[in-house]
Formats: sequence, C-alpha cells, structure tokens
Amino acid sequence: MSVNPMAYEAQFFGFTPQTCMLRVYIAFQDYLFEVMLVVETVILKKLEALPGCKITPSQIRKSTEEFLLFMKKHLDKLFSKMEEVLLQLVLNIPKNVLLPEDKVHEQYPYSKEQFQALQDEIQQLQKQYRAEASAGQALRAELEEQKVVQAELEKILQWFDGLENICREHGTGNFKESFAFLTQNAKRLQDVLKDVEEKSKKIKKQDQLL
Repeated sequence: MSVNPMAYEAQFFGFTPQTCMLRVYIAFQDYLFEVMLVVETVILKKLEALPGCKITPSQIRKSTEEFLLFMKKHLDKLFSKMEEVLLQLVLNIPKNVLLPEDKVHEQYPYSKEQFQALQDEIQQLQKQYRAEASAGQALRAELEEQKVVQAELEKILQWFDGLENICREHGTGNFKESFAFLTQNAKRLQDVLKDVEEKSKKIKKQDQLL
C-alpha cells in the first residue's frame, strides 16, 4: 500500500485513496477464498462419486490451501501494479488543480511567514480580550462594593439627620451640648461602621474567589 497520505484527494473524495484500494483488495481476497471453498466442495463431491478413489478429504484440503497461497501470491503482485496505476492516474489530483473550496487561497495567497504572523496577532488579541474581560469584571465587582458602601453611608447620613432632629427637640442646639449628645451615641455609630467593614470584607473575599 502507498504511504503517501494524499490528504488533498481525501478532501475531494471524502475518503483516502489508500482506504479505497484496501477495501478493493479485501473484496478480491474474500472472493478468492469463497471461490476456493466452492472448488474444494465440487472436487470432494466428484471424488465421492468415483469408485475406489484413495484421495482423502484432508489431502484435498491441503492441496486447496497450497493452491490458495499460490493464487494469493499472484493476486498481491497484480494488485500492487493495479494500485500503483489507479493511485497515479485515477485517484490522484494533479498539482495544478485547485478545488472550488480552495479558490479563496488563490485570490488571497499567504506565505507561511504571513500566516504565522496572523496567528500571533490572533493570540495577542485573545490575550488582550481576556485581560479586558478580567478588568471589566473587577470594575463591576468594585462598583457593586461602592454601591453597598454608598447605601451604608446613606444610612449614616439619615442617622445624623435624625440625630440632629432629636438634638433640636431636646433643646441641645449649641455645639457643646450636641457634642455631649454625640458622645453618648458614639457606640451606635461605631456599630454601623463595623457593619460596613464586615460587609466590605465579605465582598472582597467573594471577588477573590471569582
């Protein structure tokens, strides 16, 4: 069998020419085996009809096998020549022939160096895309974190507004009295800030897992 891969022919036919020739060879070989079995059966029947015949079936089988080997040897020689002719003249696409699906290569030819440069550019663009996608994901995570912090700060501002209203209601309008009042309520503010820090840490941990 030919060792030439004949990839272009495989693209056109949908199978490799070597595969085609192998199947033809197997078909010839199977047919030869079947014919020899039929011949052997006919010979045995003829010998049974002859009175006083001393040829045994085992001798017939041995002779059949020897003849089969002889025929197979000649079949291999003939098929080798036939395969060479078919692969060169029938199942071969000339070097100057271009398949329709490859016409684009004729219109836009590329050298190996140009193709490699194009591949390198594609890889570089892929790296940039992955980097930008990762940066975008980090920005979205940071935005979500800022939204959470902003919500907590709004709560603090609302709390200060409420505190100012309470100070006014209790008549603590000057700075000294307001400061004293704030000192008394500092623990509430510390709790709020601690809650904001814990939520911020949780968000950062989630980002690291992503």
